[in-house]
Amino acid sequence: MGNNQQSTSGPAYLPAEPIQRVTQTFARFFRIEAAGGAILLLFTVVALVLSNSPWAPYFLNSWETEVGLRFGSFEWTRSLKDWTNDGLLTLFFFVVALELKREFALGELREPRVAALSVAAALGGMLVPASLYLTLQHGQPGESGWGTVMSTDTAFVVACLALLGSRVPHSLRVFLLSLVVADDIGVILVVAIGYSHQFNWIALLFGVFGVALMYVFSLVGVRSVLIYVVLGGLIWIAIDASGIHATITGVILGLITPTSSWVSDQRLHAVMDRITASPSGDHWSGNPEARQLLHTAEIAARETLSPVERLELALHPWVSFVIMPIFAFANAGTPISLKSFSDPLSVAIIVGLVLGKPLGIVSFSWLAIRLGIATRSNDMSWGVLIASGLLAGIGFTMALFIADLALDENLLHTARLGILSASVISAIGGLALLAWLLPPANTCHSVSNPIPVDITAR
Repeated sequence: MGNNQQSTSGPAYLPAEPIQRVTQTFARFFRIEAAGGAILLLFTVVALVLSNSPWAPYFLNSWETEVGLRFGSFEWTRSLKDWTNDGLLTLFFFVVALELKREFALGELREPRVAALSVAAALGGMLVPASLYLTLQHGQPGESGWGTVMSTDTAFVVACLALLGSRVPHSLRVFLLSLVVADDIGVILVVAIGYSHQFNWIALLFGVFGVALMYVFSLVGVRSVLIYVVLGGLIWIAIDASGIHATITGVILGLITPTSSWVSDQRLHAVMDRITASPSGDHWSGNPEARQLLHTAEIAARETLSPVERLELALHPWVSFVIMPIFAFANAGTPISLKSFSDPLSVAIIVGLVLGKPLGIVSFSWLAIRLGIATRSNDMSWGVLIASGLLAGIGFTMALFIADLALDENLLHTARLGILSASVISAIGGLALLAWLLPPANTCHSVSNPIPVDITAR
């Protein structure tokens, strides 16, 4: 521990404060991949306990509390649950879109055939489960809920991979994460197209104009965060008023975020060289030119990262540790009844997620490789792909979200139980199969030293 302290306490690092002894402990926890999934699981369990306790009416009814603005005859309100599903999830989809764009522009998916495998797998993982669901629910009240079996819960998938630690090959991690990101984008489009009603074309035109204006601002070099936040909020309002589900706003804004940095590495080094060339002393605070140089260095250090990377770094912890747990707390609560598990709706959801996901992912992956449009790495056997398909059957958050949009209130409890059951079965099955197929971990990686993961990996 002493060596570690020396490596981060010299003059090249920021000075330490006593409070950091506490904050660094929490920071280490939040850097662990499984942390987001653990918190999400905790809030899910608490919601289930409360909704099956004597406090259930108070807990469930509290999410229906109306919150909003009223000015005379003007009223803009919705329930706490709707604000969570429509507002907070927009930020989640924004981060998803940022990650997808970063991977295609800067990451592993720059290779077209590598990206094609994930896209093909995601497409199969949406179409096959939906087909199985519709086959089982044709002509029944739950037929409109076909979208519930198309999604994959990113946080829980990442948490499952973290449980296997260094045994998970990098190629599998990249494949599965890019698959669930592509899956998220597809599900967002399904929500926007399949579960939106009563289009208002004037509001939609205002939204399109706002997106175009934001894109022009980025081209001409407007760098004020406040301007983009305000304009993004106005775009969200316009899209929401158009009848399209407002969460699509997050996807659109994420995909138009620039991936190129404003300040090059060479320019940053030139600015830093000017700083290091200055003599040491206390002349910084009393010299206007020196203060301006420090200000320039601050901007250069910040703008060397692209907007996509900066926003993803800033928002990812909020999405993982605040937004998604709140969403689970608002949507996972449902009274548990043993009769609901054998209901045809529950059976259709379980079949779609547990069987349809791996069947669609493996079959479409095989087809893409067979046609020569995709490639598979040597350390990803077909058995590992099947296990990945099982893990992709963890639908949870997005499945709950779509069920709330698609199904009547009297079907929601049954659908939620089906989603929870399918997610548990998929997680256990996928983990067990991966644990059996993957080689043992290297002796250099112990359980007591979990591998830290970049917080940009959702």
